[in-house]
Amino acid sequence: MGQKELMYDIPTPIIAVTLLCLMLAATWIGYHVGLRRQTVETEQTRSQTIAVQGSLLGLLALLLGFTFSLALSRHDDRSGSVVAEANAIGTAWLRTDFLIGAPKTQAKVGLLKYTRLRVEAGEVPADNYRQRDAYTASAEEAFGDVWDVAAANARDPGGAAAVSLTNALNDVIDALASRNAALDRHVPEVVLIMLFATFILSGAMLGFSSGVNGSKPATPVYLMLTLIVLLVFLIVDLDRPRRGIIEVDRTPMIDLLASFKAPA
Repeated sequence: MGQKELMYDIPTPIIAVTLLCLMLAATWIGYHVGLRRQTVETEQTRSQTIAVQGSLLGLLALLLGFTFSLALSRHDDRSGSVVAEANAIGTAWLRTDFLIGAPKTQAKVGLLKYTRLRVEAGEVPADNYRQRDAYTASAEEAFGDVWDVAAANARDPGGAAAVSLTNALNDVIDALASRNAALDRHVPEVVLIMLFATFILSGAMLGFSSGVNGSKPATPVYLMLTLIVLLVFLIVDLDRPRRGIIEVDRTPMIDLLASFKAPA
């Protein structure tokens, strides 16, 4: 099942550009409203406007920090899940050496196919849910072949080596589930909407404050708006695995597959 959020499937550059346009529009509207209110505003109300503007910018900084931390944490979880899965598969590969003869060859062939499918799945965009599900189903089928070999060996002749192999295979399938779950976890859309609304209100307040004081928004205001949009782009890009500039490093899985030698 795919994501149900409204913005998840929208490209990050479009989100950033749209937000910048909305903030500039809000600043322009706020400026002209401030100009009209200039003659009726008192010194006290101007002071209140400045105080509200400072509080809003403080809230903006808090939300930015919270959201960036959340997106970075999700990114780190995905990176860790790749390493964990590579370690689990590598351990299982080594423990297939406990098998003898044809079962050993079957297990290594199945595990090699499983690893190749997992590496190929890592190249699929995160929003291509059908292809991701197809790769997952194929990988689980290949894993099932390896598990059947390990289960037969555990029954006959059994022993500590068989238990060690089945435990390693358990870790492999757990790593698959953990990595898929980490891929689907991202910053809740309600948090992003709240963040964007605060940005737009901040732009409007900056424009209004400038209008009330009879001066156009200065260059630093536009620089700040641009910096905010760049930070938003970074946050959303961190939160969108396999879709933007910042991607999860898949080198551990690729190197693991390259290190495997096909059984004779």
